[in-house]
Amino acid sequence: MARYDFASDNTAPAAPEAMAALVSANTGFASGYGSDPTSARAADLVRGMLDADAEVRFVASGTAANAIALAALCRPFEAVLAHEHAHVCTDETGAPGLFGHGLGLIGLVGGSGKIDPAALGAQLVAADVSHRQSPAALSLTNATEYGTVYSADQLRTLIQPVKAKGYGIHLDGARLANAAASGFDLKSVAGLGVDILVVGGTKAGMPPTEAIVILDRTLARRFDARLKQAGQLPSKGRFYAAPFIGMLEDGAMLRHAAHANAMATKLAALMPFRVTHPVEANAVFVDMDAPRLAALQAAGWFVYRFLDGSVRFMCSWATTDAAVEEMIEALRRIA
Repeated sequence: MARYDFASDNTAPAAPEAMAALVSANTGFASGYGSDPTSARAADLVRGMLDADAEVRFVASGTAANAIALAALCRPFEAVLAHEHAHVCTDETGAPGLFGHGLGLIGLVGGSGKIDPAALGAQLVAADVSHRQSPAALSLTNATEYGTVYSADQLRTLIQPVKAKGYGIHLDGARLANAAASGFDLKSVAGLGVDILVVGGTKAGMPPTEAIVILDRTLARRFDARLKQAGQLPSKGRFYAAPFIGMLEDGAMLRHAAHANAMATKLAALMPFRVTHPVEANAVFVDMDAPRLAALQAAGWFVYRFLDGSVRFMCSWATTDAAVEEMIEALRRIA
């Protein structure tokens, strides 16, 4: 039987704290569509985590959260600037364009998933032309698709010239907990000028749920109608919100993220293949040829080749020391 321990952090089970909160929410009757006390409590905890006054909504998937957020920042004839390997550009099957009724994506270069400020600057000074979609927003990812972590200062360098143009800022935080466990200050986000943030729940150890955090409250007008049209205003909204209560009330979200990061650090330290990107969160990328990857998969370990040609190993809240050691033993056999 194939093992998916390192295929992705979304292959892991849900953490016990998240499941206990879900069970706790499953009592009695409550109002629907996110108007219930459980959703209100979860939203308060998200606001507290960020130390920010914001509207918070809970949806089923990161793809929906990102696409709906970008649709709120752009008109159909405009575009979003993002790293060329960002999830919104490579892994969402055109969802931003669908939810945004045609909005475009402009990919920017940059090492290890971080946008090169010069590449961003070149786009910001380009003339508006009626024959192409000009940018109206910037999408950032922390931790990045390559497991690197922006500091607040690095984000500020990218955000300030974009805000100076009057454009919007979206932050994809599918692995925001891992960034925080690596030292990124969550309380810096609101002050950086982020307009709308996605706080990842699923990859952090919850059953399917993501939090959309609307920091620019002007975007909240009719946002629930946008969610409803997109099929992301669940009638039993408390079941999307409850896992955040379990993961935030006693710090379990950051605790589990720190564990995932530590497992990646251990994996990288023992790795017999060359590590191709800095290990700053819960991902390890290595240089591995096709025969060796095939041999690893034949041995029962499912991992895959990533966008830049490296092979990715993801750790999660549920990754164990024993699993890391088993993986290293398998890798040494084929190295």
